[in-house]
Amino acid sequence: MENWRTLNTIEGIDAIIEASNHKPQIIFKHSTTCGISANAHHKLENDFSELEGKVDFYYLDLLANRPISNAVADKTGVLHQSPQIILLKNGEVAYTVTHLAINPTKIAEHL
Repeated sequence: MENWRTLNTIEGIDAIIEASNHKPQIIFKHSTTCGISANAHHKLENDFSELEGKVDFYYLDLLANRPISNAVADKTGVLHQSPQIILLKNGEVAYTVTHLAINPTKIAEHL
């Protein structure tokens, strides 16, 4: 998806949290070797129109960036899972969902 930004620094987490004060931010934690994660990724790409223009979307490759994933968990208080969506609004976690429950329509309901 061309609208995805890559989260690949710990400093980027703070920037995302700050940006959520102006526009909702989504972090998608994805494992490139997990079938369930691939399914969630596919769902998000196919149904992105539900979210397009309403959020900034960040992709976190867990295998390449596990320390960053751990820092996301520390900074948000959301226990690490994969695949996982973390929606941030007004500097706080507004919604989180994992595994097969990841659904763009449901995410949009929490914007």
